[in-house]
Parts: sequence; structure tokens; C-alpha cells
Amino acid sequence: MAYTITSQCISCNLCLSACPTGAVKVIDGNHWIDPELCTNCVGSVYSVPQCKAGCPTCNGCVKQPNDYWEGWFAHYNRSLAKLTNKKDYWERWFDYYSQRFSEQISQHQSEVVGLSG
Repeated sequence: MAYTITSQCISCNLCLSACPTGAVKVIDGNHWIDPELCTNCVGSVYSVPQCKAGCPTCNGCVKQPNDYWEGWFAHYNRSLAKLTNKKDYWERWFDYYSQRFSEQISQHQSEVVGLSG
């Protein structure tokens, strides 16, 4: 599976010199990775793809999925990682909305008691 340059690329050209196979090309000012030349740095001295490792945006270079569902799950997992990476996000969300709901119930009960009394 070859890598591809995303819209988050800032055209810093670091990937041009980092790619050991020369798969990164600039055509009409757009960066592009030739899938025929890209080896994901497998079989080289590098343990990770150098275009991704050297990218200052961390998302300017991502794996290009082979099929639709592989791409869908990759996008889902990236989105989920962003959400779950925030510490105590869901606990704070639950506490906030539980408190707001309790306040609304209390307010509603006091209005009902005030009307019947």
C-alpha cells in the first residue's frame, strides 16, 4: 500500500529528500507519491516510512487504502483516536450534561409544585 500526500501538505519539500526511493514528485506545484516507486520503506534501513516520519504536519502523508472499507476504517480510527486522546473527555461530557439535566428536572418540579400549591 503506497502513501499519498493529503491536503494538509504545506509544501515544505522535506519529503523530497527524505524518500529513499525518490517516489515523491512535484508536478505543477503539487506533491505526489508515485505508487510504483513507493515501498513504504520496507526492506530499507528505516523502520518507518520516511515521508511520514519527516512530515512536520504529521498528517501530510498518509497510507492510501487499497479498497473503500479499508479507507473508511482508517479514517474512522483516526477520528476516534482524536476523540479518545483527550483525557476524561467523555467523563466531563457526561458530568456536564447530567448536571444540566438535574437542574432542568429540579426547575420543572419547582414549577409544577408552584402551580399546584
